[in-house]
Amino acid sequence: MTHWRAELVCTAFEMKQMPEPLMPEVAIAGRSNVGKSTLINALLNRTSSRIAHVSSKPGKTRSLNFYRIDPGDGAPQFMVVDLPGYGYAARSADEREGWLRLVNGYFGSGRDIPFVIHLMDFRHGPLAADAELTAWLDAMDMPRLVVFTKGDKAPKSRARSMYLNYLRGGLVSVSPPLVTAGKNDAEAERLREAIPRIIKEVSRL
Repeated sequence: MTHWRAELVCTAFEMKQMPEPLMPEVAIAGRSNVGKSTLINALLNRTSSRIAHVSSKPGKTRSLNFYRIDPGDGAPQFMVVDLPGYGYAARSADEREGWLRLVNGYFGSGRDIPFVIHLMDFRHGPLAADAELTAWLDAMDMPRLVVFTKGDKAPKSRARSMYLNYLRGGLVSVSPPLVTAGKNDAEAERLREAIPRIIKEVSRL
């Protein structure tokens, strides 16, 4: 079992609050209510004592949250960056515009972002908001790893066919998409193993 040492370094509501870019940063993006905070807590070994706030209300995260990760075994440290959820129409236009400025500023500030983890709800697959994010990442030539959430909420008898259908639909991912289910340790472990490997692979390109 891989146990990361994770520390919340910074919560940034504007560009000037972001920490110095001293190491690679893996950004996690997903539409509102996709289960991002639950996944981050599982990924950072914090299922019992949460480090990311979990809420039933979509659009709760309005900041960039920077977590310093020490993966152990002498591996290089890196950041996991929790981006605000997108695609939640109930927020005001000003709020959505503010989020867009913050996220655009983050990606446009010359930071070392090897790839983005793009979260999608396994029950629904890629939705319109996911297609928008994909197009935006493509425009920046930004690699992404697709990770499905809420896999436990899909019918088990259809899970394999759903996965294959999503792949046939043209999903682009630097590694085969992972299917996660909230607090499942085995799935979080696979993701913990994949992230440092992909950072190394992308950095060699």
